[in-house]
Amino acid sequence: MLNLPPFADAVIQGIVEGLTEFLPVSSTGHLILVSGLLGLNDEKGKVFDIVIQLGAILAVCWEFRVRIGRAFAGLATDPVQQRFAANLFVAFLPAAVVGLAFQKQIKAYLFNPTSVAIALAVGGLVIFAVERWYSRRGAPRVMTMYDMTWRDALKVGIAQCFSLIPGTSRSGATIMGGMLFGLSRAVATEFSFFLAIPVMFAATGYELVKNRALLSAGDLETIAVGFVVSFVFALIAVKALIRYVASHDFRVFAWYRIALALVVLAYFRA
Repeated sequence: MLNLPPFADAVIQGIVEGLTEFLPVSSTGHLILVSGLLGLNDEKGKVFDIVIQLGAILAVCWEFRVRIGRAFAGLATDPVQQRFAANLFVAFLPAAVVGLAFQKQIKAYLFNPTSVAIALAVGGLVIFAVERWYSRRGAPRVMTMYDMTWRDALKVGIAQCFSLIPGTSRSGATIMGGMLFGLSRAVATEFSFFLAIPVMFAATGYELVKNRALLSAGDLETIAVGFVVSFVFALIAVKALIRYVASHDFRVFAWYRIALALVVLAYFRA
């Protein structure tokens, strides 16, 4: 266990959260490993991890601010933006319902290194399988987010439910689900970014209200540091992933997940 100043802990956690939240590698898996190394895997540490997610969320909002503004402006009159907003709502619902119904069981039985390692490895194998299938099929059916139907959105939302298992990765579940159900790689990635906004705001807000007693005014400085660092590195990760998917597949992330699973098992068993 490392014994670092709170400021350094906040910087490290912010970097990890920002870089991993929107990549298909599981930010939860990384934070469990890093929190264990830093000795911050108590209840207060878990709440801190949730709070700094807000920085990552706002990074996506900033990166897509023009499209978000267009969507809000067109909600009253533009059928295309209305359908897009409806699709986000439909995709949001399954994980929200399942998460509220089973959150206690998930935290009690699945928030442990072994479960996370298994989910990381299985997720890596799923990426290999989906990418192999994707490369052999014809052209994707959905080439822009605005061509998605509510059925497409519902299927992505159901796939997102698997991300409630720690180590699975919300972005990994939604991107792979989207590709499997007919979305192009780029569309699946972009829709995953947009879907993250309501999902993460809802989850973060709920956990903050529920666990607000664990935080105090003395925590504001380290929270602010983690928040800002998370925002900066999430913005870097989002921009990089958008460029990456234009000409690459996700197999490299599958190899990384499997390697990380072995590291998690080795560290916690030692």
